[in-house]
Amino acid sequence: MPRGDKSSYTDKQKRKAEHIEEGYEDRGVSKGEAERRAWATVNKESGGGKKSGSGRGHAEHHASSKKGGHKGGAASAHRSKDERSASAKKVAATRKRNDQHAHH
Repeated sequence: MPRGDKSSYTDKQKRKAEHIEEGYEDRGVSKGEAERRAWATVNKESGGGKKSGSGRGHAEHHASSKKGGHKGGAASAHRSKDERSASAKKVAATRKRNDQHAHH
C-alpha cells in the first residue's frame, strides 16, 4: 500500500481528519499543510489506521483536540469576515465533492 493511502482508516478517523483540516484552514494554514497536520493528529490520537485483533487497542487521548478548540478563536479572529467565509465556501465545495465519492 503506498504511503498516503487512507483506505485503512475508519470512517470516524477520516471524518475527524477532515474536521481538523478545516480547523487549520480556518486559521490560515495552507491546504497541503493543513491536511498533513490533520492526519498527523489523527495518528497521534488513535495510533494510526484500523487495527484488528483483540487487546491491541489503546485508549485514545484527545489532548490535541482539546487544545484545538482553545486555539481556534484567536487565530481566526484576526482574519476578515470575507476570508472566513471564503474558507467556509471552500469547505462546502470539498464536502460536496467528497460526498459524491462516498455515498453510492
